[in-house]
Amino acid sequence: MDASRLRQLLHRVQRGTITVDAAIEKLRTLPYENLEYAKVDHHRPLRQGFPEVILCEGKTTAHIVGIATDLLKKGHPILATRADAKAARALKRVSPQAVYHRTGRVVVIHSSPPPRQGNILVITAGTADLPVAEEARITAETMGSAVQTLYDVGVAGVHRLLDHLDHLRRARVVIVIAGMDGVLPSVVGGLVDRPVIAVPTSQGYGAHFGGLAPLLTMLNACAGGIGVVNIDNGFGAACLAHRINVLPPGQKRTPS
Repeated sequence: MDASRLRQLLHRVQRGTITVDAAIEKLRTLPYENLEYAKVDHHRPLRQGFPEVILCEGKTTAHIVGIATDLLKKGHPILATRADAKAARALKRVSPQAVYHRTGRVVVIHSSPPPRQGNILVITAGTADLPVAEEARITAETMGSAVQTLYDVGVAGVHRLLDHLDHLRRARVVIVIAGMDGVLPSVVGGLVDRPVIAVPTSQGYGAHFGGLAPLLTMLNACAGGIGVVNIDNGFGAACLAHRINVLPPGQKRTPS
């Protein structure tokens, strides 16, 4: 139940085309529905602008299918993250509209995607960071943001980044994803006046400590305007970027 559907329901009650009891029945599962193994939050679009997202990692296939089926019954789109091929096949059986983005490990089921607004730029230091970048890209696009990408422009060849300064300056918010030394967000933050969301990845050698080294580098960034999310958290970066990128209805943004 999102704000638009709730408004339509209340107008129907006002016009008398639906009874109060019938409206109550439609609202019965707000704010959540108890499936025993999960309490599906149907109220989330009203609070946060997008339905509950399914983290497939750690869930059984039956639980993933059950949650997705319940969300679809209420008319919600599906965004399932950290999905392996088995989970993707199961969701494809739930809905033939399911699309599996293998690199980002994301499944999307959306019968009427929203128009995409604004401009988020997703940058990676290296090709090994693509799974996190694609998770971020697909998440932001599914939520309704327009996204551009700039991959493999790390500091080992910083001229590759400098060749695309026009892309950086057109973006409303920049997601910078890097493993290894994790320096790229500081470089980008020193070049643009836009919010930068830094994402450390688990790609790197021994003293990299599975992403801890770039995480600490990003937290100690010298450039201003940089926020940092957790290791490999492309989804979290995309959620924050989308909220920065898309203003609430009725508000206007000064053109870039």
